[in-house]
Amino acid sequence: MSLIHPHTDIHRNGFIGRLKEPWHSYALLARLDRPVGTWLLLLPGIFGIFLAENPSSLTQRIIHTVLFAIGSLLMRSAGCVINDMWDRKIDAQVSRTAGRPLASGALTLKQGLGLLGILLLGGLAVLLALPPLCWALAPLAMLLVAFYPAAKRLTWWPQLVMGFTFGFGAPMGYAASQLTIDLPGFLLYGGVIIWQLGFDTIYGFQDMEDDARIGVKSTSRLMLDHAHLFVGLCYATALGLFAASALAAGLHPLFWPPFLLACAILARQTVRLAPHDAPLCLHFFRQNVLVGMILAVAFILGRLV
Repeated sequence: MSLIHPHTDIHRNGFIGRLKEPWHSYALLARLDRPVGTWLLLLPGIFGIFLAENPSSLTQRIIHTVLFAIGSLLMRSAGCVINDMWDRKIDAQVSRTAGRPLASGALTLKQGLGLLGILLLGGLAVLLALPPLCWALAPLAMLLVAFYPAAKRLTWWPQLVMGFTFGFGAPMGYAASQLTIDLPGFLLYGGVIIWQLGFDTIYGFQDMEDDARIGVKSTSRLMLDHAHLFVGLCYATALGLFAASALAAGLHPLFWPPFLLACAILARQTVRLAPHDAPLCLHFFRQNVLVGMILAVAFILGRLV
C-alpha cells in the first residue's frame, strides 16, 4: 500500500483517486495527478512554434500545438517512469516521494517497464507526424531524458540538466515551424534552460534535508546560502534571452505587455522566496505554469498580430 506523508505533491483525490488498482498506481506513476510537469514541457514548445517566422499557416501552427500537447503528455510521463525506475530506492527515503508507486512497491519494475513501452510507442507516433528535422532532434532529447536521473548522482547541477531536458520542447517547436534552427531558436532554448534552472531550484528546496541525509546532490543545496541572488539571476538571464529571441525574430510590439507581466511575477517570487518553507516553494514552482502561459500569449501575439 502506498504511504501518505505530511509533505507530498502526490494528489490522491479527484478522478485519479477514484481509479481502482492497478490503474490508480499507473496513473500516479505517469504523473497524471500532476499536470504541472506536462505544462512545463508543452509551453516551451508553444514558444518555439510561434517564435518561428517561417510563413507557415495558422492552421499548421495549431496542428503542431495539438501534436506537441499529446507528445508532451506522453513524453513527460515516460520521463517520470524512467526517473522513478532509477530513483526508486532513493525515493523511498525521501518524505515527498516515498509514496510513489515504484518506491512504495505498489507497482513492480516489470509493470513500470510495460507502461514505459506504451508511452514511448505513443510518443513515436506523434514524432512521425512532425517534420523530419524533429526526427533528427529526437534522439538527443531521449539521451537527455535517460541521463537526467543520473545527474543528481554525478553533479551538483541536476536542475541545470533538467532545464536542458524539459526545455527541449523549445527547439523542437521552433524546428517544426521554422524547419531549421537559427539564432532566435538558440536564444529561446537558452532562456528556457535558465528559466527552468531557476524554478526547479525552488522546487528542490523542498527536499534539502532528505537529500543531505542520503547524499543526493542538488543545485538547491549548493545555492541555499545565495538562494535569492541565484534564483534572481536565473530569472533575469532567462527573461533577457526571451527578449533577445523576440527581437531577433522581429516579433510585434504586442509581445511586450504580457512579457512584462511575466517579469513582474518572477520578480515577486524572487523577493518572497523562503527556501525552508516547503509549501511556498511548491506554490512558486507551480506558479511557473501561469508564467509560461503568459509568455506563450506573448509569443502568440508577437507573431500573429
